[in-house]
Amino acid sequence: MPYVSLSTLRHLIMKTFLLLLFFLVALALKPEGINGDERIIGAISDCNTRFGKEERVAMDMAVQDFNMQHNQTFLMLRLKCSKRKPLQSALAARHLISKNKVEVILGPRSWEETSTVSEVCENYDVPILSFADSSPPWAAERWPFLIQAAAGTHIQMKAVANIIQSWGWRRANVIYEDTDSAANGISPYLYGALQAVDVEIGNLRPLPSFADSSLLHKELENLKKEQCRVFVVHTSLELARRVFGMAKEKKMMEKEYVWITTDSITSSVHSMNFSLISSMQGVVGVRNSFLETGPDFNNFSTRFYGIFGRKYPEEKHHEPGIFALQAYDAVWTMGLAMNEGTKSNGRQLLESILKTDFDGFSGKIQFTGQKLEPTTRFQIINIIGKHYRELGFWTENLGFSHTIDHGVYNLSMESLGDVNWPGLGGRSSAPRGWDRSTIENPLRIGVPNGSITNKFVKVDYDSSTGKYIFSGFSVDVFNETARHLKYSLKYEFVPFGGNYNDLVKKVQSKEFDAAVGDIAIISNRCEYVEFTHAHTETGLVMVVPILLHSSRALLFVKPFTTAMWFLTFFINVFNGFVVWSIERNYCSELRGPILNQIGTLLWLAFATLFSLHGEKLHSNLSRMATVVWLFVALIITQSYTASLSSMLTVQNLEPKITNIETLKSDNALIGYSHMSFVREYLEGPLGFKSSNSRNFTSTDEYAQALRSSAIAAAFLEAPVAKLFVAKYCKSFTIAGPTFLVGGYGFAFPKGSLLLPDIDEALLNVRENGVLKDLEQSLIASEQCVDIQSDNETASLSPQNFFVLFIITGFTSSASLLIYYFRAKDRYGNSRARYKGIWIATIMVLKKLGYRRNRLSRKVSDVADENPRNSPDNSHSQPQV
Repeated sequence: MPYVSLSTLRHLIMKTFLLLLFFLVALALKPEGINGDERIIGAISDCNTRFGKEERVAMDMAVQDFNMQHNQTFLMLRLKCSKRKPLQSALAARHLISKNKVEVILGPRSWEETSTVSEVCENYDVPILSFADSSPPWAAERWPFLIQAAAGTHIQMKAVANIIQSWGWRRANVIYEDTDSAANGISPYLYGALQAVDVEIGNLRPLPSFADSSLLHKELENLKKEQCRVFVVHTSLELARRVFGMAKEKKMMEKEYVWITTDSITSSVHSMNFSLISSMQGVVGVRNSFLETGPDFNNFSTRFYGIFGRKYPEEKHHEPGIFALQAYDAVWTMGLAMNEGTKSNGRQLLESILKTDFDGFSGKIQFTGQKLEPTTRFQIINIIGKHYRELGFWTENLGFSHTIDHGVYNLSMESLGDVNWPGLGGRSSAPRGWDRSTIENPLRIGVPNGSITNKFVKVDYDSSTGKYIFSGFSVDVFNETARHLKYSLKYEFVPFGGNYNDLVKKVQSKEFDAAVGDIAIISNRCEYVEFTHAHTETGLVMVVPILLHSSRALLFVKPFTTAMWFLTFFINVFNGFVVWSIERNYCSELRGPILNQIGTLLWLAFATLFSLHGEKLHSNLSRMATVVWLFVALIITQSYTASLSSMLTVQNLEPKITNIETLKSDNALIGYSHMSFVREYLEGPLGFKSSNSRNFTSTDEYAQALRSSAIAAAFLEAPVAKLFVAKYCKSFTIAGPTFLVGGYGFAFPKGSLLLPDIDEALLNVRENGVLKDLEQSLIASEQCVDIQSDNETASLSPQNFFVLFIITGFTSSASLLIYYFRAKDRYGNSRARYKGIWIATIMVLKKLGYRRNRLSRKVSDVADENPRNSPDNSHSQPQV
């Protein structure tokens, strides 16, 4: 072995060390793991969060599955953790592109990180597949290499709105995380969705991501003081954990509260710990839906469960969520795009990505406008117990269903069955959605004190108690409506002396919680308040004096009252009976069969009214009775003729003016109520001159002005007009068309949560007949003061001829008595055989006031004086 000097050896060692160092440096500068066929995918995720952990495991599985399917190590993954900080995400993207030579970047999940990473990728022409579920519409123009790889979930806001609509809630509070992504998700989608179902956002409360307990305490305390009890929460899972923890501490997860969470929270429900689940009891959530069936998914789910559990043993739940599925599909999207050819520039790779089309675990992977089609189906869940219950699904334009595919759809969430609401347990009917218990004092309801009539609103002051007493139709209707509410409502009436427009504005300014009375529902008042359904007839009518018109059916019976007709008939028959009784002994024509005698009696009763027949009467007694009766009959007949003639000249009721055009052409004066809206309507749509309008404060003033022709017509609201015409039933009438305006309603502030319940209770009052009874009582309370108009002739009654009836009755009765006391039969004996007739006569006379015992004694005496024999006395019968 040749001799080697020490210096030579030292030189060889130094040279070898330098060669080794050069090799190591060159090896370090070479991209990791790259060869001619390998393609590198970069990913940015928050490794400390649940969704970051799911994404990491799913992407590793996707790379492994894709390489195994193609029997080569084709894809490689390089992952960087960002901790959800935009700046750190941008630095991670720069490192992946410049150092690891990645061709594409997957993630991140927030829009703030996505926007900063997009700036970096734009400089290197590297595509970025973002997992953010929302982005501005101008994002693709600003960053051409940006692709939204997670289907947009903004349509979930329609599902939230339909849930609120299903249970009849009209207002909701929105709590959201104050980030750009939350703003993109809230506005304008939630505004538009709620507005479409007529739901108002009561409070919109943005919360910073770093919100601590003191800030949350303050915000929730303010919300608790409000009446609205429906809350929509759209935050990250970390902030939601603090929000619901504070809500439970402040007893806002109890009865009558409603909490609805969006996909940003609900999609993590499968991984929530017991502490968070216990603070969210009764919450209804909306989350992205996906098919959890099929052999491929079951195989993926089983492998994911095992790998995730081994990699993250601290996690108690190992099931994959939507985050894992989206990450898995994104890697396969890149693998399919890269597998189309050799390495190319970023723009060519971008075009290959946008052409990708397959069915992934998260849904259909097909890009339109550099983003996936938004999700249109969401799952509705209900957190209960230690986990959650799947209620069903909501599909855009279809509604709610129990199954995810081809189910029976319904527009109401009630079709999904019972819901466990906070503090209520399982029940299908939802909470009211608002609560008045936050307000210590009862409702202050303003009542107008200047109504034109006290039938609708009457305010009296009781000096003994120092309190006001409120009554009237409108007050009674409101009291009944309050009694028909499903809960107890405390309220008190407060008198208001101003005009109705000022009262409405007091409601708007919250000086009054509501207004009750004869308040017309008109458009300009609806600018300030909201009205309930009208509880009276709607319309404005014209009231005018009446004319009288001739011709009435059966007018000929009108001169006499019913009692007069019956008494006249009775007196006629009685006088006929008297003449028949006296004259039948002298005339054979008055004897014969019973029917013939009855006919003759009736003929005598009425024939004497038209002729004296004096030459045919044989007895002075019958002549005396007939003469007196003819005198009375003459007076009665003439009175009847005069009364009928007067009535024939009287005219029927008819309005003097039939339309408003006549008023305008005649330049006539008209009247209106000084407290109502009528003046504006008369001078506006109807076109009357203001100089021709006169205002009045009471119905009596209207009546006096109409009678004196101070005004030609009065324009009244239909309910008041009906009472006015009922009171002056024979002097005034309603004429012309009804102008459809007004109608009385109760006024509430805009957006009042009490209004829908009041409307529902008012409908119940109407449907069960209570309102109809109140209306009938209202009309019946107004008595007609026009007992008899000047032009109407009263019917004649027996009181008008009382003395005459006494005279003719006494004369006829006396004639009959004298005849039977003095008359003898043909054998000179008394006519005792007519005892039966006497008894009948006595009964008639008893009706006229004669004493029965005295007449009976006289009849007995006559019967004792005359024997029962009946010899022939024809010789004493005079010639007829």
